[in-house]
Amino acid sequence: MLVRIDPDSEQCREIEAAVGETDRLIATFNALLLIAEAESGAVREAMASVDLAHVIEGVAELYEPLAEEKSLTLEIAPGRAASIRGNVRLISQALANLLDNAIKYTPAGGRITIAAEDRPAGVALSVADTGPGIPADERARVLERFVRLEESRNSPGTGLGLSLVAAVARLHDARLELADNAPGLKATLLFAAEKHAAARKAP
Repeated sequence: MLVRIDPDSEQCREIEAAVGETDRLIATFNALLLIAEAESGAVREAMASVDLAHVIEGVAELYEPLAEEKSLTLEIAPGRAASIRGNVRLISQALANLLDNAIKYTPAGGRITIAAEDRPAGVALSVADTGPGIPADERARVLERFVRLEESRNSPGTGLGLSLVAAVARLHDARLELADNAPGLKATLLFAAEKHAAARKAP
């Protein structure tokens, strides 16, 4: 016999809470696996020339509907095509984490810009938003695992997003910079110039 559960019942709310908690546990487990993979260095063998323009387009397309749902403007800054030597899957995941954070914390009507540019020090891949930003004295701490600022306690998340980005940066001998976007946050992955030169020479 088919039994229907009242969607407003306590039983239904308990089921929904259990499903939500399971989803959070799975997300945490997957994030920890990716961090461990990046920190182990085992994926260095899979490194190749990575076209950042292609990575940006793919990740932006994936997150565009979510940005539109929050009435955010998501844009890709114009610039020269830039390539680096790295693991395309982990770089894509790092960019996705930065973009996910930007969308999550930027208020409706805000703007998010993704950019890749050549600098004297190397290639910079950045995500800038017009959200609340992160206080300067908290920027080092948010890169630690499971750290969430007080302002984000009520939003979904595992506290592992920026930890994964930092791990991916270390794997690629890159630097993760968190800076004031006035207003908002600008998160930048800066890949060393010699790595960029090696990518341009790679077949």
